[in-house]
Amino acid sequence: MHRLLLLSSLWLLLAPPASSIFQRPTGSPAPPRLQYLLEPLHAAVHTQRGATATLPCVLRALPRNYRVKWSKVEPANYRESIIIITNGLYHKNYGPLSPRVRLRHSHRYDASLTITDVALEDEGRYRCQLVNGLEDESVSLTLHLEGIVFPYQPSNGRYKFNYHEAKRACEQQDSRLATYQQLYKAWTEGLDWCNAGWILDGTVHYPIINSREPCGGRLLLPGVRSYGARDKQKDRFDAFCFTSALQGSQVYFIRGHLNFKEAGQACRNHGAAIAKVGQLYSAWKFSQLDRCDGGWLADGSVRYPITTPRERCGGLPDPGVRSFGFPSKELRTYGTYCFAGK
Repeated sequence: MHRLLLLSSLWLLLAPPASSIFQRPTGSPAPPRLQYLLEPLHAAVHTQRGATATLPCVLRALPRNYRVKWSKVEPANYRESIIIITNGLYHKNYGPLSPRVRLRHSHRYDASLTITDVALEDEGRYRCQLVNGLEDESVSLTLHLEGIVFPYQPSNGRYKFNYHEAKRACEQQDSRLATYQQLYKAWTEGLDWCNAGWILDGTVHYPIINSREPCGGRLLLPGVRSYGARDKQKDRFDAFCFTSALQGSQVYFIRGHLNFKEAGQACRNHGAAIAKVGQLYSAWKFSQLDRCDGGWLADGSVRYPITTPRERCGGLPDPGVRSFGFPSKELRTYGTYCFAGK
């Protein structure tokens, strides 16, 4: 008898959940998905770099001995990084976001997450999880930054970056590697680039609007074409970087016939720094910076931003940031673009 009871107990412990054995009759109503958490009105929160953003998470009731855990899904490795845990009375912050996050806690049912001084790396998917024994439930929200994607390659030519070098190169230009969603959105807005580049999750892509022979052929449809996941150490491509507007900053042009060293000093004389590539793209996109003059940037390249295309400013029909490449830093031919931050 005892042996039978023991075997029965073991079967109950090891058996799959009842829901996987017994199928719910077709047509019967599904059980309510959320018992304690309110479904957010909007799944996405839009913000700008440097702003304060709040991701809503509100309870309709307070279960006994509960906890709320906020985490962020990291696209580079698909893992969740814990940000903050609270039991309603006390809380603890975790990870690199720790100094810039807090619970809004505008009332006893409010577990919303507030992020101050929003940074480029804050964009992405967040999860608010109610930890309540067998009744755990969660809501997912996405934080979107208004921004722009631009292709980037170093002075020694195309296809020189492994993944880690591409990531570092974007960060040096006041940007970060773009996500696939950011690259796809940029393609829908007109980004057309024949060189393949790394994005944040370690895959490689290139966006094509106008199908043509050097870019896969005329027969392939437009789209974001993919090389898939590549070896992050060995394989080499360009980079697709993402940057956003920064509140309280300004990019401006200083005219002159300057070499690279003189360009940097000219900006410092004005209490500014020579602009980075991401900062010039941001000024072009969000401040409509429009100049026909080539100017030095911090990476040693010479570029100029055009919002109103015209014949004598490159002659191309579309707006964009034009490039003269990486001329000799000793040439005294160009002005400079300066960046004045907050």
